[in-house]
Amino acid sequence: MKLFEYARASRPADAVGLVAGHPGGAFIGGGTELTNLMKDGVLTPDLVVDVSGLDLSGIGVGQGRLRIGATARMGDVAEHPVVRERFPVLSEALLASASPQIRNRATIGGNLMQRTRCWYFRDVGSACNKREPGSGCPAITGQNRWHAIHGGSEHCIAVHPSDLAVALTALDATVLTLGPDGRRSLPLQDFYRLPGSTPHRETALRHGELITGVEIPQSRLAADSRYLKLRDRATFEFAVVSVAAALTRERGTVRDVRLAFGGIATRPWRSPEVEDALRGRPLNQATIAAARRALVEGAQPREHNAFKVELVQRALADVLEDLGGR
Repeated sequence: MKLFEYARASRPADAVGLVAGHPGGAFIGGGTELTNLMKDGVLTPDLVVDVSGLDLSGIGVGQGRLRIGATARMGDVAEHPVVRERFPVLSEALLASASPQIRNRATIGGNLMQRTRCWYFRDVGSACNKREPGSGCPAITGQNRWHAIHGGSEHCIAVHPSDLAVALTALDATVLTLGPDGRRSLPLQDFYRLPGSTPHRETALRHGELITGVEIPQSRLAADSRYLKLRDRATFEFAVVSVAAALTRERGTVRDVRLAFGGIATRPWRSPEVEDALRGRPLNQATIAAARRALVEGAQPREHNAFKVELVQRALADVLEDLGGR
C-alpha cells in the first residue's frame, strides 16, 4: 500500500477543508470500502481524512421527511423502528446488503460512494476506463456476466453495486452535502452519472464535497414498499438483479408507483416508462406483462448477461404480485 497521511476531523467544515486542500485527499468513514481499494492499489490517496467521529449519525423524522446522517451505520438504520415501519424497502435493502459485521461498521455515506465490483476495475493489471481514462473496457467483449444491460456506453458497462442507492432512488431521496462552496441538496436521481465518455466521473460530487446525510419524503407510498434482491448465493453477495418498489392502490387501481432497479444498469435505474405502464391501471397480469415489456425496451445485453433480460422481468412480476397484483 502506498504511504499516506491520516487526519481525524472534529467538524464537517474541517474535513471539507482538509480534503479540498489536497488533490489526492479522500474521506473515510467505516473504512470497509476505501481500505480494500487502497490495499489493491486501485485508489492511492496521499491524505485520508477520518469523518467517522463527526456528529452526523442521527436518524429521525421531521417536517414530513426522514433524515439519516451520513455516518449512521447501515445496521442501525436497517433496525431503526421508524425505518422498519414507514420505509420497509429501505430496511429490506440494507439487510440484504453485505454481512452483519460489515453492516455494523459501514456508513450510509460510504455505501452511497462504494465503487463497482467489475473485476476489470478491481484488477490493476487490467485496462479500465473507469480507473484509467482512455485505457479501454475489456468487459465489452470479455467476461460481462455481471454487467449492465441499460445505461452503458462503449467506454463502460459496469453496474453500480449499492442496494441502498436503489431503494433511495425509488423513494425520491435527496443527498445532502457540504463542500468548499457551501451546502447542496442533490436529488438521488441526479447524483449518479451515466458513464458516457467519462466513466471515471461517477457522481455529481466535487472534490472536497462531503455527504452529510440523506432526506426521504414520508408518504403512504413509502410505507407500502418492498425490496427484492436476486443473487448467486444466499449469504453476503452483490445483486445479479434487484427491484425496489413502492406502490399504492385505490379500489384495485394503481394510484401511484415508484420503481428502481439494481444490477442491470450503470447507475440505480429508474424507468418512467414502467411506472406509466402501471399507474392508473388495475394491477392484474395484463398490466404486469406490459410493465415487464417496458422494463427491457432498449436493453443491450452482452454475450454473458442476456439472462438478465428475463430475470429482471420475473423479479419485477414477483414484487408486484407481492404488493397485491393478481
